[in-house]
Amino acid sequence: MKTETSNVKSSNSTASLSTNAVFDILLEEQRRDALSYLSQKVGAVSVDELIEGIAHRNGDLTPERLEAVSTRFYHAHLPKLIDAAVVRYDSATETIERRDAARILDPYLELASLEDGRQPRSA
Repeated sequence: MKTETSNVKSSNSTASLSTNAVFDILLEEQRRDALSYLSQKVGAVSVDELIEGIAHRNGDLTPERLEAVSTRFYHAHLPKLIDAAVVRYDSATETIERRDAARILDPYLELASLEDGRQPRSA
């Protein structure tokens, strides 16, 4: 039996991501944390709130830690999430919102949270 894995498609939308794109997006823990955090919110949140959530999840909230997470998020993770069309970023209001296409990643995020020993997100 051959299984097609060239695209991952959401059952309730026409959005799809290549298998390579899914793995590329989920490769970094901060991207997984950002997507998990956004999946628990309705609508847009400030990027500062998101960064605090990521930093808090992975250690103490120190000014140095927040600065490191912020720098890495803005320069490495945010562009990748925008390019993959799984988030919408408004630079005028500095807010970020999960797009419907990100639902494709939910099963993988839940598996990753179990692997990391974290609680899976509430459905």
